[in-house]
Amino acid sequence: MDKYIFDEINGLWYELQGDYYIPCLILSEEETQPIGLWGQHHKQYLKEYRHIVYTTMLIEGTLNRYLADINQQAEWNCQEKCSR
Repeated sequence: MDKYIFDEINGLWYELQGDYYIPCLILSEEETQPIGLWGQHHKQYLKEYRHIVYTTMLIEGTLNRYLADINQQAEWNCQEKCSR
């Protein structure tokens, strides 16, 4: 059996793992941004209480950008409340 095979129907490569061919999938590089304290808290919340949302965003590569936006909004809200 070949170690790698190519499926022309779906355009994916498969690698032989034991008795099964597993698709060779590579997740895209997620844009790295600092997520800060509020982003980290929200990430923990998603992991514990919204696991499917967390996993979906992680796989799609949108989690880091989302958490950075959450952190930015929280910091902005905090600054607005503190400056009053």
